[in-house]
Amino acid sequence: MLPRLPLTALALLLSLSSAQAAETIRVAIGTQDTTINCATGGLLIRELGLLEKYLPRDGKYKDVKYDIQWKNFTSGAPLTNEMVAGKLDIGSMADFPGSFNGAAHAKAGKKSIFISVLSGSTQGSGNGIVVPKASGVQSLAELKGKTISVPFASTAHGMLLRAVKAQGWDPERDVNITTQAPEVAGSALQGNKIEAHADFVPFAELFPHRGFARKIFDGSQAKAPTLHGSLVDAAYAQKHPEIVVAYLRAAVEADRRIAAEPEKYSELIAKVTGIEAEVNYLFHGPLGLQTRDFSWKPEYRQAVKTSIETLRLLKRTESDIDVDSFIDDSYIRAAYKQAGLDYDKQLKNYAKLPLGSKDALTGKPILDAKRLTQIWVQGEPLVRHYASAASAFAELRKLEAAGKKIRTVYAHDQDSGLKLLAGHAWFVVKGKEISAFLLKAEAEAHARKTKGKVVDFDALKAGKTV
Repeated sequence: MLPRLPLTALALLLSLSSAQAAETIRVAIGTQDTTINCATGGLLIRELGLLEKYLPRDGKYKDVKYDIQWKNFTSGAPLTNEMVAGKLDIGSMADFPGSFNGAAHAKAGKKSIFISVLSGSTQGSGNGIVVPKASGVQSLAELKGKTISVPFASTAHGMLLRAVKAQGWDPERDVNITTQAPEVAGSALQGNKIEAHADFVPFAELFPHRGFARKIFDGSQAKAPTLHGSLVDAAYAQKHPEIVVAYLRAAVEADRRIAAEPEKYSELIAKVTGIEAEVNYLFHGPLGLQTRDFSWKPEYRQAVKTSIETLRLLKRTESDIDVDSFIDDSYIRAAYKQAGLDYDKQLKNYAKLPLGSKDALTGKPILDAKRLTQIWVQGEPLVRHYASAASAFAELRKLEAAGKKIRTVYAHDQDSGLKLLAGHAWFVVKGKEISAFLLKAEAEAHARKTKGKVVDFDALKAGKTV
């Protein structure tokens, strides 16, 4: 006969048995930290510990232990490889690599689903084409017969093909398109070893900001919607839908935080990635180059459909993915509902993050965003906002005369409203009115129309406008 254990010992054994039986659930997330418009789906969630805040702890998850794993990638392809291999559950990437992700899963007899947009542009801004700073090229039209490098099968590749087609060119004969990763292209641009380079967020802005390239084409000119979003392994989502929703709840909170304090979190992104806060703010600040938006607008659905078709055309995949089943907005809808937000209302909202600030000189509301000019002064935590370029540049001259260092100046394209790094823009001066433009040709056309004068940033900053 076995000895009878004391009640305390029996309770201890039962407790140990229960602990040993507790399920451990992996939550493995692939991020692209340097692709800064993915920040709300990765970097900010990780750095702020937001996933832990929302993971379910009751019901079937009452005694669960979570094994949270984060892994950073510089592009979508290797992230997709690890998702297909079963090493990651969730990942963030652009429309083109995201579509390839779906195709790669299908080829392996698996399935992934696009669960949310993170950031994008229904017009296509974010992708762009740059040339070496010393190049005389001012527009895409001047690149016929030239070599343009681009990361193949990226969203920038799709933009480039559309832009070339819009010129009436044959991409096989009229231009030489070669593959080149952004980190390689940066060095090539500095050494004048390439004639032009097309890339995705943030490189078409980062390279000019660092002083060795000029942006001559913005993706919005190709009128091709672009996005970055999050995907999940479909089997994982089916087994743990509550965890997928928790991840999206964390992303929604990350978005709320950066919307409230864009300068602060632009600095955090800079600290983690090495990408300057000035470039992060260009995207994430008010009226930014792209719009953070979790809703599956028709334009974003079309972007995914187009990317699938283009990948087939490029013979990068043979899969014909059904977009309607590949995109599943049920998880982001659930996350919105839990957060007390209206998903259908957001579907109809195309507005950029509003300015919500007043003129730094007058204290009056700024009503015309196309005239908005912003100055980030070294040592100041917040960006200054000015209702007009004329008042901003007058103040800029005073600041520099007083020995203040300027981190950067932002302007807005007079025609498109596109947010620009003013140091690389063109300006038309007509009396006290100053208008900014991305392209020199557009500035010249406006000058002819208004009888104004075209000047660059340095001339305008120096007051040499006569």
